[in-house]
Amino acid sequence: MTTETPVEEMSFETAMQELERVVDQLERGDVALDASIALYERGAALKKRCEDELKRAEEKVAAITLDANGQPSGTQPLDAE
Repeated sequence: MTTETPVEEMSFETAMQELERVVDQLERGDVALDASIALYERGAALKKRCEDELKRAEEKVAAITLDANGQPSGTQPLDAE
């Protein structure tokens, strides 16, 4: 069963859990065609949310700078090279 929470307000973890439920329901094939279409659309939105959140996390990690000892020393702007 899916939640009514808007996808754009979900955390990564919540979106992944709901995406797993959507995939499970679609794989079982025990939902009506209209419901399957709605589930597929919700699943696509959840997938995009997860991808966006992962990209944002990767960008944060990539921006961490290390000092001479290899210890995190701060961050740098993403567009700085």
